[in-house]
Amino acid sequence: MFTSNPFAELSANIPVAVMQGYIILMVLLVIVGTILDMMHKKSAKYFFLNAEKEKKNAKRQVGVGEKAVIAASVLLNEVATSGEFCNPRRRLSHLLTMWGTIIFVATTAILIFGYPTPETPAPAILPQLWHIGALMLAVGGYWFWFFIRVDVSAEGLTWWRLERADLFILSLLATATFALLWSFTQYRGISGWSTLFLVLFALSGVVLFGGVYWSKFAHMFFKPAAAFQKRVTRADGSREDLPFDYDPRDPEVQRKFPDLAEYMGKNPPNMGPGIRRERPSHY
Repeated sequence: MFTSNPFAELSANIPVAVMQGYIILMVLLVIVGTILDMMHKKSAKYFFLNAEKEKKNAKRQVGVGEKAVIAASVLLNEVATSGEFCNPRRRLSHLLTMWGTIIFVATTAILIFGYPTPETPAPAILPQLWHIGALMLAVGGYWFWFFIRVDVSAEGLTWWRLERADLFILSLLATATFALLWSFTQYRGISGWSTLFLVLFALSGVVLFGGVYWSKFAHMFFKPAAAFQKRVTRADGSREDLPFDYDPRDPEVQRKFPDLAEYMGKNPPNMGPGIRRERPSHY
């Protein structure tokens, strides 16, 4: 099963052009949904207006080289390793889901466009990656939904309570689950169930990519840009109008704020872990 390309076997019943057209349609749905989301929320407009505002408040210019270093740091920390999550369980769940989705979607496109028939056999690694990606997605997604979902852990609400914001994760889980079930039943030659799971796999993909406007799918395009802008504002001194994070034990800070000793003493103590003493339940 793990070394079998399910799309090559499917080509005996469904034309390759139909499978490729489905992928193109999903890409178009993502593009249209993201544009509609930007127009509705005016997120792109806010992003550029905020960038112009911070430029005026900048204390120094950030050069191209420094911006390149910041961009690389964002790609490594916020994008590739989800370093913004403090809770290790939440972070691992997110990484499994994110990288599983990327591997699953990418290998689906490669298999359908590059190796769609038995006459063009795919390298063994590609079907393996397709199945591994779907499994990673399912493990990370179900872990999040049943064990560390915000409403469940923080508010004690049941896991079956559904909201419109859940459309993304549920359609994502359905797509991965039905893909694995379709591959298994096709490999075992269970034709009736194989056809059912194929239809459900295709429909859940339509809901996933066609529901971009109503889900949080589009945020993945804005998250790296927002993280980059935030780091630039810290580098140029504008800091999004937030105060500096002063160390009260620094002599320079004590000279700048002479009344600090009156409130905190001459050698302000370490205030301890504070809220980090407890495992966070909110994300």
